[in-house]
Amino acid sequence: MKILCVMMPHFPWLCEVLRCPELNGRQTVITQDSGSQKLILDYFPALDGLRRDMSLQQALSRHGQVELLTADTHFYRSAFNELLDALEGVSPLVEGAELGCAYLGIDGLQLIYPDDATIVNAVREALPKGLSPHIGIAGNKFLAYLTAWQSLPGGYMVLARDAASFLAKLPCDVLPISGKSKEKLVRFGLRTLDQVAALPPGPLLSQFGPEGKRMRELAVGRDDTPLIPRTMAEAIEEDIMLSSVSVSIEAVLAVTASMLEHAFKRIAPTGKGISGLALWTRGWGNGYWERHIRFKEPAMDVKRATTRIKQVLEDYPQPGPVEQVGLRIERLGYPRGRQKSLFSEVRAKDHLQEEIRQLEFRLGNPPLYRLKEVEPWSRIPERRYALIPSSR
Repeated sequence: MKILCVMMPHFPWLCEVLRCPELNGRQTVITQDSGSQKLILDYFPALDGLRRDMSLQQALSRHGQVELLTADTHFYRSAFNELLDALEGVSPLVEGAELGCAYLGIDGLQLIYPDDATIVNAVREALPKGLSPHIGIAGNKFLAYLTAWQSLPGGYMVLARDAASFLAKLPCDVLPISGKSKEKLVRFGLRTLDQVAALPPGPLLSQFGPEGKRMRELAVGRDDTPLIPRTMAEAIEEDIMLSSVSVSIEAVLAVTASMLEHAFKRIAPTGKGISGLALWTRGWGNGYWERHIRFKEPAMDVKRATTRIKQVLEDYPQPGPVEQVGLRIERLGYPRGRQKSLFSEVRAKDHLQEEIRQLEFRLGNPPLYRLKEVEPWSRIPERRYALIPSSR
């Protein structure tokens, strides 16, 4: 297998610069909300001592004069999807691993691209000017990623030599493992990949579990992770600008219902319903809010979908006034068929049980009970019956 990795470090910051060129060279930090806390999503590359997911408070303690930007996640994702579309013109096998990093399967393309330099040039031409991607080519995804990471901006590197010598002195930070495991490696004095590769499997398994086995395999250059290309299914995405900013749930729900009507018109011929969607809003001052919504049963009409969406809007309030609403259909599914009973009483009971299940799904554990006879002979009325949760 031959994999090409395209890496664009600081991709969100690059998107902001492409959209607003005067930001280039200015000390900017892009923040995103995580509950009540603001975290760093990206930053001007020349700012040292910063890292992704660092708290804004820590960042400001190092660089107090930076310019803050609110993350426009929808814009970054749309820009990245456009890049992936362009890369599919080079190879039909494209995987978008994360924002700013993509993998291409380039096996069997020798008739179109006779050598590595030709396919690298094709990748560069497919991307917008000014990105200066790092490109690496190797025999698996992990090695291709590290080769791209080691290459110069706008350049490329092909791993043609022994992987062990290439990996030997690389830091353990390049391993795709949890932060807790990385801290544990430092405590054990393991700082480079050759130190990890030299350890027998037993101690790593005892200290790190299954993650220890994987980190040793990666440290010696083995990676059996398959390339998962993008599916060619049609994306369904809608967004609407409100006539005026609003803080009303009803206003957001109304435009959401309008977008769902358009979506269901496109879905109807397939016989499927919506199993999952992402709802996002952009507020006054470019504040961004997004939630991924799943349905226990595929929603086959607007009413069922908006009922679930309303509950999410109530549980997760908007951070401020809303001026734009959008949704993205992420998953479709067929409704599960059920054989209904011939008897009306049984059908009514089944219908009631289904409504109770939907309530439990939306509310978690709704206080629904049924009366059950326990001591009918008792002289005390309260002991004759008991309230039993309906799910039992």
